[in-house]
Amino acid sequence: MNRKSPAHRRPGRRAAVVAGLVLAVGLGVSTQVSAQASVHAPAKVSTAAAKSVSGTKGQAVTRVGDFYGAYIDAKGDYEDPDGTLATALRTHYLTPDFAKRLAAWEEKNGTDGVLRAQNVPAQWTVTDNGAVGMGHEVIVTLTFGSGETTQKTKLFVLLERYNHVVDITTTTNR
Repeated sequence: MNRKSPAHRRPGRRAAVVAGLVLAVGLGVSTQVSAQASVHAPAKVSTAAAKSVSGTKGQAVTRVGDFYGAYIDAKGDYEDPDGTLATALRTHYLTPDFAKRLAAWEEKNGTDGVLRAQNVPAQWTVTDNGAVGMGHEVIVTLTFGSGETTQKTKLFVLLERYNHVVDITTTTNR
């Protein structure tokens, strides 16, 4: 290699070409093009406020929120609802005695007893309502529909002291 050699004059170019070939062979040319395109694309800045959900282990409102969120997700997938998951969630969160009473209520009323509805809500909120005897009451507000045609249902969920659901009603246990 002499002084007039292109490689001698631009040592960085040779390294870049070798690195590009290694990347193209190792990852495929389309991946390299995608990677290069993403490096040069400007980052999108969101103007919406970030949402967060938090909870505390053993807290009644967190436990009910976890149950309802997972249950609604299992039931709400219209293309492929997961009945097995919904049943498993009931087994995990409800006391056996309440599960039997709820099944009888559902048979009599022809609707889902956890949601007190035949369909799945579009939104829900969970609010602590305080201690009731040896248990704890949590209010679950379900919003059905969208836009100007919404309907809200308020449920009162009673947990035993070991955080299992012992009752779901439309009136407070207080």
